[in-house]
Amino acid sequence: MKHHTLWKLMALLLAFTLALAACNSGGSEEAEVDCKAASATETQGSYQIPAIIEGCHNVGFVYVGPHNDGGWTQAHDVGRQYVQDTVEGVHTAYVENVAEGADAEQVIRSLARKGFNTIFTTSFGFMDASEAVAEEFPNVDIIHISGFKSNEDNFGNLFGAMEDMKYLAGMLAGSRAKMDGNPRLGYIATFPIPEELRLGNAFALGAQETCPECTVDVRWIFTWHDPIVEKEAASSLFDSGVQVVMTGADTPAPAEAAPPGKWGITYDYKDNCTNPRCLTSMYWNWGPVYARIVEGSKAGTWKGGWEYFDADSGAMGLLGFMEGETLMPGTAELPAADLQLIRDTLAKMLAGEFTRFDVFAGPITDNQGNVVLAEGEKLEQLDLDGFSQFGSECETCMYWWNENVTAELPSLE
Repeated sequence: MKHHTLWKLMALLLAFTLALAACNSGGSEEAEVDCKAASATETQGSYQIPAIIEGCHNVGFVYVGPHNDGGWTQAHDVGRQYVQDTVEGVHTAYVENVAEGADAEQVIRSLARKGFNTIFTTSFGFMDASEAVAEEFPNVDIIHISGFKSNEDNFGNLFGAMEDMKYLAGMLAGSRAKMDGNPRLGYIATFPIPEELRLGNAFALGAQETCPECTVDVRWIFTWHDPIVEKEAASSLFDSGVQVVMTGADTPAPAEAAPPGKWGITYDYKDNCTNPRCLTSMYWNWGPVYARIVEGSKAGTWKGGWEYFDADSGAMGLLGFMEGETLMPGTAELPAADLQLIRDTLAKMLAGEFTRFDVFAGPITDNQGNVVLAEGEKLEQLDLDGFSQFGSECETCMYWWNENVTAELPSLE
């Protein structure tokens, strides 16, 4: 009888132990969340709003174009994927093709309501919407790309000195045009905002270094991503006699539209310069910058401000000239002295010895004959970012064209 009772007690103890182990195992599995999994989406108007994954730090991205546009937005999406792959405990999701204005505010607010901890808004026209939602959701960190507003708390802006790479691209374009015997260059501009004049002027200043006689014509397209419109603008420039066209928009249109003997320069995305008529691409490498900010947001140490990184950040490049890259055919045949000038200037940029303020250093004269900067003077950050007509406190500002630009200033009304 005693042995029977003992065996019953031992059996009960074994059963209890197994049950406890099963419970512990189940709890461990429940605690292990797959932050890399795709989340569900909910249709709101014309947008698919992703859900968060509980137990993860959720990061949302708002895109003005399609995630695979081959330009600006795809470069951001590659950065998003880098964050997803490298930062532990983080889930990322995006909403694409978001119209600037009221739609953007609706989408950003929806992400905040869903519980996203950090939101990147990746177009200039998302600035006011980002500011409004940040005020409503003080526990959500919102980082706006390319703007100039911040509340110095949970809302800030981020951008980089792509004028560095545009300056180098101008050197390259000037060298090619001079070699071809046709000193006419073209620039496709999107919207009349400081960024577009800054980048166009940087290109024009670079061209002066290798081709003092070169001029730059401009076509405004009033869109960030429209392959048809961009290609029409490129064709218009080529038809008018331009030799090399650079773009400020998202698609490979300048290279695709270039007829035999003429050239295009693409923008934003490293892999969009595959056409043999493409000389180079000025591209973004957002991943490391985004990962750093997300780490700070996750730790509760990020504060919104005005972050503007230069070439020494490693967050931008000029295709063919970065480590491990090969020059495109139309670039490889340029004069050795010009290629060396580009390489030497790039090396100084990557070492932090030549910055955006060196790109915009006097003497600079505008195309109306006015002295923008005298010898020894440099622009300030407010000047790079602002138009006084937009309420900026800038002194010199960016509402001017360099002396070799043949276009009139755009209307700001």
